[in-house]
Amino acid sequence: MALIGFALLPSTVLCQTEAGTVPAGTPLAVTISQNYPMRAGQAISGRLLYPLYADNRLLLAKGTMVSGEVVALRSDHNRRVRAVMGGDFTPFHTPVVHFSGIVLVDGSTLPFTTGTAMDGAPIYRAVAPAKAKGGFVRQRFDAGLSAARGDLAAFIAPGKGDRLLQFVYGRLPYHPQRIEKGTSWVVETSEAVEVPAQAAPPKTAERPATRKPRLWEEREGHVAPPSNEGAWIVQANLEDAISSEISSKGLAIHAVVAEPIFNADRTLAVAQGATLVGSVTRAKPARRFGRTGVLSFSFSQIVQPNAEPQTVETRLTGADTAEQIALNSEGQAQSKPRDKLAVPLILAMMASRPLDQDCGHRGGCNGNSSGKSGVGGAAGLGLAGIVVGLAGGSPYAAAGIGYWGAARAIYYRWIARGQKISFAKDTRIVVETTPRRSAPIKPNPKP
Repeated sequence: MALIGFALLPSTVLCQTEAGTVPAGTPLAVTISQNYPMRAGQAISGRLLYPLYADNRLLLAKGTMVSGEVVALRSDHNRRVRAVMGGDFTPFHTPVVHFSGIVLVDGSTLPFTTGTAMDGAPIYRAVAPAKAKGGFVRQRFDAGLSAARGDLAAFIAPGKGDRLLQFVYGRLPYHPQRIEKGTSWVVETSEAVEVPAQAAPPKTAERPATRKPRLWEEREGHVAPPSNEGAWIVQANLEDAISSEISSKGLAIHAVVAEPIFNADRTLAVAQGATLVGSVTRAKPARRFGRTGVLSFSFSQIVQPNAEPQTVETRLTGADTAEQIALNSEGQAQSKPRDKLAVPLILAMMASRPLDQDCGHRGGCNGNSSGKSGVGGAAGLGLAGIVVGLAGGSPYAAAGIGYWGAARAIYYRWIARGQKISFAKDTRIVVETTPRRSAPIKPNPKP
């Protein structure tokens, strides 16, 4: 996180907004900070995830309010199918959102036009760690520890009460839906937006002193700013969507610098709007048996306005994506470690309970038997499975329902295709860029 904080320094130094024009096609990342009902016509209010610059000037600060509305609900077929197999018959939807107003510092609303946003999802920040220590065994141990922390966070991290409620809802055959807090969308302006000059945004509070990470939090090593002279930490938006499934090695990619970078003497080093030119260096699609995809890319040139292209060396050090991915020290993107044993093992133990019919020598275990059958049914079909188990039917039927749930968990963790790695268009990335002294690479002349 220290690296991300260092990368955001330009936005805190230039803390005064000026009048300017936001060009058409500018991406705006908007996130909501509260839950909203899942219904058409619902008004929503979000905040900009990143500051917005134009012509190297800050126009809209990070956190600027953006207003919008849910204009339609789209059926989420894949989620519906998976939920039905677990005894949940809720007709899941995804909201189609349209953002139409920017709330300025003085409280006035600046209208703007964008396309509709459909694929909202939480934004997960991946940060490249320091170079890994130890051999293969140490790295596997660290991966397992990371997965265990993720499972532990679900039980003891802040917000556990709401997560428990949503888990209970998920066991019901039908339950209300909502647009989750933290859902984010990326939209592009359809027309140019004239932003007036505004008062300087309020200063953000200083970060508290470094504290010891809690048990469920990742232990992130201290990532120092690059020590090599002339290196920059560049915030950029990908212009091309890339994926481990469809991209191939050598595929050309571009990214647009989102925030200007200034030298110590306040002269401009990298202009906002400059283009990073690079290619995919490795792409490996996800495969069966939980084998996840692998994707890496780098940039070799930076093209600034009214200047010759400059050769650079880059390393991906951060990315904000809709999927939980992990970056290694070389900037290669892989899936985040996931626990594959705990959930199937727990469900299998629950499923075996109806078969434990040790009632003693004098009988009298009917109530206990029904309770065990209810536990077994819950493992497979939630509340519907509990009802079947408590109805007093065959314990073998209740156990079968439970083992169905365990089998589903095993399939999705061990047999199904692993997680693909993808970066959508306009994904915010953080790149450590080091200019090279050699001449820019030029294309081969035509014979």
